Amino acid sequence: MSDHLHKQLQALAAPDLLPLLGAIRRGIEKESLRISPDGKLAQTPHPTGLGSALTHAFITTDYSEALLEFITPVSTSIRHSLSMLEDIHSYVYRQLGDEILWCASMPCVVPGDAGIPVAQYGSSNVARMKTVYRYGLGHRYGRLMQTIAGIHYNFSMPQVYWDHCWRAAGSPGTLRDYISERYLGLIRNFRRHSWLLIYLYGASPAVCASFLQGRDDHGLQAFDAHGRSLYLPYGTSLRMGDLGYNSSAQKRLNICYNSLASYVDTLRAAILQPLPDYRAIPHGQGGDYQQLNDSLLQIENEFYSPIRPKRVARSGETPLNALVRAGIEYIEVRCVDVSPFTPVGMDAAQARFLDTFLLHCLLQDSPPCDDDERDRQAANLEAVVNRGRQPGLQLDTGAGHRPLKEWAEELLDAMRPVARLLDAAAGVPAAGVPAAGDPAAGVPAADTAAHTQSLAQQVAKVADSELTPSARVLREMREQDLPFFRLAMAYSTGWADHFRRRPLTPAVQAQFDAECRRSLAAQSDIEASDTLSFEQYLDSFFSQYQAL
Repeated sequence: MSDHLHKQLQALAAPDLLPLLGAIRRGIEKESLRISPDGKLAQTPHPTGLGSALTHAFITTDYSEALLEFITPVSTSIRHSLSMLEDIHSYVYRQLGDEILWCASMPCVVPGDAGIPVAQYGSSNVARMKTVYRYGLGHRYGRLMQTIAGIHYNFSMPQVYWDHCWRAAGSPGTLRDYISERYLGLIRNFRRHSWLLIYLYGASPAVCASFLQGRDDHGLQAFDAHGRSLYLPYGTSLRMGDLGYNSSAQKRLNICYNSLASYVDTLRAAILQPLPDYRAIPHGQGGDYQQLNDSLLQIENEFYSPIRPKRVARSGETPLNALVRAGIEYIEVRCVDVSPFTPVGMDAAQARFLDTFLLHCLLQDSPPCDDDERDRQAANLEAVVNRGRQPGLQLDTGAGHRPLKEWAEELLDAMRPVARLLDAAAGVPAAGVPAAGDPAAGVPAADTAAHTQSLAQQVAKVADSELTPSARVLREMREQDLPFFRLAMAYSTGWADHFRRRPLTPAVQAQFDAECRRSLAAQSDIEASDTLSFEQYLDSFFSQYQAL
């Protein structure tokens, strides 16, 4: 353990600070494709019983009409967040008829780009902008890529923690800048070690052959003689590789996380600088909008990264302007695969390890990152995506190559005191935060060792790669003699039955019913309040980048 980390842990263990770890804030965003009973991508519009995808607080769509996205409110309780996610699933199933939610990251049987309906949000300018942005993604990367689903895990420390740390550091600069600098340090460390999360939780080593129909440049192998599934023998997360949220154009970006200014400047330039590759795609000529602009990035959301600094933006405000205005508010982890082995795609043990991992990234010293290190990070991530379970796999540490297993064991060992600290905090009440074992918390006392137990599960996965989700997917395909599609379909059907049987309390049912009605009314209000043409609306929106 480094001296820096040791001092950080000692400070957090103090009686006045330890309870603050029980107030870590998190939110979960989970994507799921709607599919027909025979496993094909749903062609139906967003169900009216789910309200407005534009304004609903908990249920929206991502790229496609068929790609639902579920959003939990910010909470200090993992149990509450996952219970809310289960309630959303249960409510949605009451509106789907005979349709099913696909339970994996890599998609079901897909009919090609033409059979993937782009999400629609109504007639307002903001709604049209969301749809045009998605048209642009389809032209740039293909619609098939946009059917890949994932989970985003949002994480932030409580404000009182930052107040204390800033004062303890001598109140350098402004509190806002101090918080942003610390979150950027977390992000740099996360990017150094994100390969470990891919190894531990990657659950997409195979894909239905229909996803790559007509392509022979994918580098995957046929899983069986029938060629119904393609896979990589030691792969972990195809979603995070070249088949997923990666592109040759975006590899030109050299995003720097050493300061908020450098991060903002790099993305701003990518949004404002036209790219010849995209010039032929219409962006307003004669009223034809097939993309928002012809820049490398249409907007910030197009930058696919395993982690992002975030702040809740005001109405009409760009994400970058929000960061400049008030600094980083939370971070968004974006490299989590949907697990077919749990009802909602992740479980409490995974959330606890993510908290342990992220807190370790925050507390550990985080030196600036240069171009060479960024190249090493990308190479390590690619190696683990494609060959993470390969015996003897070596990764580049910057001081030489080292076995993945050895490096992973060292990182997990350094996280032990962080896990113990989180477990200790679970039993100590902070102001307004019930302790574990308190009936108000809904957390049994046994959970006061849960972070340490979750860490032990990860140590076991490093010792035996067969315990990883990616290995389990391939093992079950072999043992049951099933292609990827059939295995995922069996789990999807099983979880559909689970949620259809799962009861909703009258209060929860009423809450979702009310939110559906509110969201539809809110969409109508937005549409009625538009006064600008779409061209004027876009000019006003993009002028914010010029002002940065």
